[in-house]
Amino acid sequence: MDRAVTQAPRIVLASQSPRRRDLLTLIGIAHAVRPADIDERVLPNEDPVACVERLAREKAAAIAAVDRDALVIGADTIVVIDDRILNKPLDAADAVSMLRTLQGRSHHVYSAVCVAWGDRVAAGVEAVRVHFRVMTPAEVDAYVATGEPMDKAGAYGIQGYGATIVDRIEGDFFAVMGLPLVRLVGLLREVGVTYEFGVCFVTKGEIQKTRGESRKATKTTGRK
Repeated sequence: MDRAVTQAPRIVLASQSPRRRDLLTLIGIAHAVRPADIDERVLPNEDPVACVERLAREKAAAIAAVDRDALVIGADTIVVIDDRILNKPLDAADAVSMLRTLQGRSHHVYSAVCVAWGDRVAAGVEAVRVHFRVMTPAEVDAYVATGEPMDKAGAYGIQGYGATIVDRIEGDFFAVMGLPLVRLVGLLREVGVTYEFGVCFVTKGEIQKTRGESRKATKTTGRK
């Protein structure tokens, strides 16, 4: 493709997660970080898949509303077992409780991604089944003592010490880390952005189409 007729969008990650930053860097996507400040509480009787996608959409929308020229990536990850959503632990005791519930059993991780660029929005959820090995109470306490579980949904990180307690997974490894990369590339494509091994670009035709959609939306809503 002739790069002379392409343009790379400015990308903003609406998340403070260092894992998501690392994954975007891993695949060569240059980006700025601007965490979205939203209410991440689960709604009453909310379905886990609907919840995680809603949060990813709200994160992307919050930043896109104040940075209209950027392509914004929002993401959220939850752990679910026995129909119970496990978010980040409140404290060490909460982390111990979560890990004792997860040990020796299987659970699901749901990672949602939302891509917003101009008036285009695409979102999806990746589901992964994760199997934990059996852990002794002493092992649970020792893992929590490392501090690794404290900022992670479900109180573990598969990319760190937690790799030694995950027996196997069924699905996208990167989704468990917090950002399903194959899903992300597909969503970029849906909003008109092509990813090609370290480079994100938009064809001239897509740029014109996006500008046309923006002008149409402005006329419809009266937005300036």
